[in-house]
Amino acid sequence: MTHHRLQPLLHDLVSTVMAPTTALSGADGQIRPAGVQGLFHADARVLSQARLLIDGREPESVAHAVPGPGLSRFVALARWLGDPAPDPTVRIDRLRRVTPGGMDEEITLASTASAPVTCTITVELGCDLAPIEVVKSGGDTTPLDPAPGAGGLVWESGEVRVAVRADAEVSGQALRWDVTVAPGERVTVRWGVTVQDPGAVVAAPARAREWSRPQVEAGDARLVHLARQSLDDLESLRLTEAGAPDDTFLGAGVPWFLTLFGRDSIWAARMLLPLGTELAAGTLRVLARRQGTKIDPASGEAPGKIMHELRRHEFSLEAERLRLPAAYYGTIDATPLWITLLHDAWRWGMPESQVAALLPAMEAALGWLADHGDADGDGFLEYIDTSGRGLANQGWKDSGDAVRFHDGSRAEPPIALVEVQGYAYEAATAGAALLEAFGRPGAERWRDYAGRLAERFRAAFWTDRGHPALALDRDKRPVDALTSNIGHLLGTGILTPDEELRIAGLLSDPAMSGGFGLRTMSSGDAGFSPLSYHCGSVWTHDTAIVITGLARTALSRATASTSPSAAASTAAPSGEAGPAGLAAGLAKGLLAAAEAFDYRLPELHAGDSRELLGRPVPYPAACRPQAWSAAAAVAILHAATGLHPDVPEGKAVLRPLPSAPLGPLSVRGLRVAGAPVDVTVDASGAAHVTGLPQGITLVTE
Repeated sequence: MTHHRLQPLLHDLVSTVMAPTTALSGADGQIRPAGVQGLFHADARVLSQARLLIDGREPESVAHAVPGPGLSRFVALARWLGDPAPDPTVRIDRLRRVTPGGMDEEITLASTASAPVTCTITVELGCDLAPIEVVKSGGDTTPLDPAPGAGGLVWESGEVRVAVRADAEVSGQALRWDVTVAPGERVTVRWGVTVQDPGAVVAAPARAREWSRPQVEAGDARLVHLARQSLDDLESLRLTEAGAPDDTFLGAGVPWFLTLFGRDSIWAARMLLPLGTELAAGTLRVLARRQGTKIDPASGEAPGKIMHELRRHEFSLEAERLRLPAAYYGTIDATPLWITLLHDAWRWGMPESQVAALLPAMEAALGWLADHGDADGDGFLEYIDTSGRGLANQGWKDSGDAVRFHDGSRAEPPIALVEVQGYAYEAATAGAALLEAFGRPGAERWRDYAGRLAERFRAAFWTDRGHPALALDRDKRPVDALTSNIGHLLGTGILTPDEELRIAGLLSDPAMSGGFGLRTMSSGDAGFSPLSYHCGSVWTHDTAIVITGLARTALSRATASTSPSAAASTAAPSGEAGPAGLAAGLAKGLLAAAEAFDYRLPELHAGDSRELLGRPVPYPAACRPQAWSAAAAVAILHAATGLHPDVPEGKAVLRPLPSAPLGPLSVRGLRVAGAPVDVTVDASGAAHVTGLPQGITLVTE
C-alpha cells in the first residue's frame, strides 16, 4: 500500500502569537516534536520541542487560557508530589509570552503541602529550523545539534540564529532547575529564546496599533466576547515588510499564512474600516509598492496587478505540484479588491493627500482589468495558470477541486468566477468616483465598462436552475453549482434590486444556511461535503462578507428619501425579514460557532447541520487565528450598528439590522475621519449616533 504524507492537524492546538512569531502547543502547553507543534518565526520553525517535566514526568493538564495578545497560560498538577490526599497540593502554572522574535516562559510551582516539596524541573528543547512548507506537507525534518563553542544553548543555520537564555543548568539540549517549595509558598523559574533572522521578509511594526479598540456592550454577551478575542488576535497579527516599518498590514493566518497575502490582507483591512483608515492605508501602500510592472507567466505578474503572497523563498508543496515564486501574483481578485478598499477608505475619511498619492497605482490597477485580466477578450475577468506549477484556481476558493458543476464534475480553465465579476463592477464604479472627485480623466470610461459588464453578466451567468453560476468554464458553460460565491455580489451594484432579493432567498434556504454560518456549497450539490475545504464547509470571512452585502442590500432598499435630519437617530422595523433578517440569522450562526471555539473563530469549520451535534465540527487543518476571520467580528458589529459614512460628501447614514436577533447593542469608539464615534441600538431597533465630525450630517434613508 502506498502511503502519502498528511498535512498536520491544527484544531486541538493552542496558538500564542505576536507576528511574525508563533508558538503552537498542545492544550497542556507542551511543545512536542510532532506535527506542526513548535515555535515559528517568519516561515521557519525555530524550536521543535519545549517539553516540561517535573522529576522526569509530564504534569497533568487541567486548564489553559489565552488572556491577551501574545499570551497563554497553562495550569497543571503534580499529584505524585505533596500530601497523599484527594486534593492536589502541588500546582504548576506555565505562563508563555511570545514577542516578535522570541518567547519567554515563567514556570511557577505552588505548594499547599504540609512539608517542603523538593523536585527537579526540566525543559527539554529541540530545534530543526524546518521551513513552514515542509512542516505543512508533513515532510521529514532533522533535529539540529547546538552550535559548538557558541556559549550556551544555540542553534545556527545560514543567517538564522536561535539562542536560549536561562538561569539554569544546561544538560545536553535541556534546562534543569533543582527547587524546594516550602508549605504555602511558590517558586518561579524562567527561560526564554531569541531569534536573529536578517533574511526574513516580514517584521513587527514599530508603531502603536493602527485602529481603535471600541467598547462593546450587547444584549447577546457572545458578541462582546467575540469582539474582545478578535481584537486581541488582530493585534497579534500586525506585520510590516522588512525595511518598511511605517506601513502595517495583517498577516493572513497562523501558521501557514503569517505573511502578506493580497486578498486576505485587503479584506481584513476593509472589514476594519469602522475602526479607522490607517491599516487600510498601510495595506494599500505595501501592495502598491509591489504592484506588477511586467508580464511574467512563472509568477503570474502583469502590469497593474496586485500580488497574491510574499515569502522569503520559493514555496514548494510537491504533493500538490506547487512551486510558487517568493513573490507570487496568482490571484484574480486582489486587484479589483485593492481599488475598492481605496474607495471605501476614502469614504471613511482617509486623508485626501494619502488617497491622491495612490491614484497612479489605482489607474494602473484599472488598466489591468481591461488589458490583462480578461485573457480571451470576452469581457469577463478570468484566470488560467500557464506555468504548470501555480495555483489551478485563483479566487478565494483556491483549492484544486473548488470549482464544480452541480453534478460534481470539475470546471476546466480559463475560469471566470461569479464574485469576481461583481468585484470588477464595483471596482470600476469606485475607480470612476475617485477619478472624477480628484479631477483625473477616465471616469466615464469606467462607468461604461461597468454598465457593459453588468449586461454581459446578466446574459451569461444566470443558470437554468434560477441562480447565478459559480463560474463560466473554458467553453463558457455556466458552472451551475449553488455556492456562497453569489452572496459576494450583494451590494456591489451589479445586480438589480429584484436579483438581490432572489439571491437572498436562495442563501436563506437550509441547504445553504443550515450550518453555523453560510455553507460554501449547497448540500443539494453532488460535490458537497461538510469537511471539504471549499465545497460545503463554512468560512467565517465568507459568511461575514455576505452579512455585509445583505446589510448593504437592506440599506439600498430602505426609503429612498435622503433629507438631512437634525436628530441623530433612525430605526429599523422590528423583526424585518428579507436581506436584513438573513444577515441577522447568519450572524447568530457565527456567534454560536464562536462560543464553541472559545471565541477565536477559525479559518473555517465543517458545514454540518446545526442539529447533528449542536455545535460546529472543527475543520482539522484550519488556521487559527486568521486575520479575516477575526475581522469578521468587526464586520458583524458594523452591520448591526449600520453606520455608513461618506466623508467626501459630508454625510452619514444610520441603518441598523433588526435588533431582535442580536439584542440591544452599544459600540463606543468607532472612527469616522479619525474622530471617535459612538453608536447605540436599543431593544426596539432605534439607533443613535454621537461624535460625528464637524461637517458630517446624518441623513435618513
